[in-house]
Amino acid sequence: MRLGLALGYWGRGPDAGHVALAQEAERLGYGSVWTAESWGSDAFTPLTWIAARTSTIGLGTGVAQMAARSPTTTAMHALTLDHLSGGRMTLGLGLSGPQVVEGWYGRPFPKSPLTATREYVDIVRQVLRRQAPVESDGRFHPLPYRGADGTGLGKALKSITHPLRRDLPVLLGAEGPKNVAQTARIADGWLPLYWAPTRPEVYGEAVRELPEGFVVAPMARVKVCDDVTEGLLPVKAMLGFYIGGMGHAARNFHADLMARMGYGEAARRIQDLFLAGRREEAVLAVPDAFADEISLVGPRERIAERLELWRKGPVTDLLALSPDPHTLRVLAELNG
Repeated sequence: MRLGLALGYWGRGPDAGHVALAQEAERLGYGSVWTAESWGSDAFTPLTWIAARTSTIGLGTGVAQMAARSPTTTAMHALTLDHLSGGRMTLGLGLSGPQVVEGWYGRPFPKSPLTATREYVDIVRQVLRRQAPVESDGRFHPLPYRGADGTGLGKALKSITHPLRRDLPVLLGAEGPKNVAQTARIADGWLPLYWAPTRPEVYGEAVRELPEGFVVAPMARVKVCDDVTEGLLPVKAMLGFYIGGMGHAARNFHADLMARMGYGEAARRIQDLFLAGRREEAVLAVPDAFADEISLVGPRERIAERLELWRKGPVTDLLALSPDPHTLRVLAELNG
C-alpha cells in the first residue's frame, strides 16, 4: 500500500506550511500529494506551486470539480501540469452536488449524473489521446456545440499541444454503488469518501471485482496522539461540515453514505443542527465510532494495529490528511 499526502483545499487563506509538508512527504518516500477545491481556492494552482518545489512525488487533484470547467479545459490543465512536472500528474475528478453546482457555478446539476460523468471522462480521454479532433454527441457536453442559441460555426479541434502521456491516469470520486460500478468501468481508479476498511460492501458489489491495476485511494485523517477522543475532533469537525452543510437537506450524498454505513439517525441529527445554525452541536453529534472507523488516530501502537485492516482490503494508496510532520514520519515507518 502506497502513501499519499492529502492537503485538501484552503480555508480563509493559503497554508504557508503546505510546500514544506509536501517536501517532507517526498523525502519520506510518499508516492503522491493531493490538492482539492470546494468554493474558494482551486485545485490546480496550488498543485503547480508544489510541483515547482518538488522533484519526484506524484501530483493529484483530489478532487477537481467537473462543473468548474468544461472537460476540454480540465484536460488542458492536466496535460499542461503533466508536462511541467515531468509526468507526475494524476487527474482526480468529482461531480460535487446540487448545492455547489447550481449555487456556486451557476450550472444545472445533471439529471443523469452517471451519463454526465461518462461524457466528461470520454472527452478528457479524447484530448489526451490526441488521435483525432474531439467530438461528442452527448447530452451534457456536445462538441462542437450545436445548441439553437449558438452560431453553428463550431469546429472539432485537436489539441495543439501533444500530451506528454496519452494514458495520464483519471480517477473519480464516487459514493453511490452505481457510480462506483461505473468508475470501475471507465476510470483508472477511485477516490472513496469515508472509507471504512471493515465494510467495503457499503459501496456495492463492484468493490469485490475491481480491474487489475485499478487504483483505490481513500483519504483518511491520520494523527499520532495519546488521547483518541481529542484526536478525533478534527475528523468530527470535517464530518459535521460535510454532512450538515455540504448539500441540501433533501439531497446530500454525504449524508446518504453515512446512512448506508448505519448512522442514518445521526446524519439527520447533524443536518438539523447544522442547518439551524448550531454548528458546534452538529460537530459534537457526530458519533465517535463513525469518525474512528474512517481514520487512523491514537498512539503509535493503535495506528499500527489498525493499519493492517487497510492493507488487507482493495486500498492501493492511503492518502493521509495530516498537517503534522511527526505523524507523517510515523506512518511512513509503520507502512514499511
